Amino acid sequence: MLKIGLTGGIGCGKTTVSKLFEQLNIQVIDADILAHQLVEIDQPALKEIALAFGTDMLNVDGSLNRKKLSQIIFSDSRQKQKLEAILHPLIYEAIQTALKSIDSAYCIISIPLLFETNMIDLVDRILVIDCPEQTQIERVLKRDAMPLAQIQAIIANQVSRTYRRSHAHDLIDTSIANDKLAESIKKLHNSYISLCANQDKIVCE
Repeated sequence: MLKIGLTGGIGCGKTTVSKLFEQLNIQVIDADILAHQLVEIDQPALKEIALAFGTDMLNVDGSLNRKKLSQIIFSDSRQKQKLEAILHPLIYEAIQTALKSIDSAYCIISIPLLFETNMIDLVDRILVIDCPEQTQIERVLKRDAMPLAQIQAIIANQVSRTYRRSHAHDLIDTSIANDKLAESIKKLHNSYISLCANQDKIVCE
């Protein structure tokens, strides 16, 4: 099965693009969703985080205080690496498990930190979701009401826009109008379906 790795910086529109693929009956595995599930109350990963960072990383109800943890990891690279050491192997394993139940012609694996986490070997092609950095900042300010300095820190901790673009097999610009974006996704979908057909033919031969 053809596996498309979808990636892009914060605020680039990865979720919007994923939903457009789902409307075309293509299944999406979202690493962010898996990561959220892994740190739910009573999950082993949450207990590891509490041990590594302290119980003050938890809310009163025992859930993860994501805002507090984010502030720490994006201001200290060592703390960020500590969190990654806990979560990334578990996310990788969860993606592998999710792949076993995929039954669409191809699948999208949305991994925001695809390059940063060296998960490239999980996918056959890389689809980069892109927009200007100022657009990223404006979207996140509107969506999350996050402090500008924190948004800039997150962007600084991700690979550069130039790096992502230069390592993409396919590129989608989300700064275009919604109808044009949907049209671009449909064209890409047809291209992937064609690749799947050729892939099946090669296997059969």
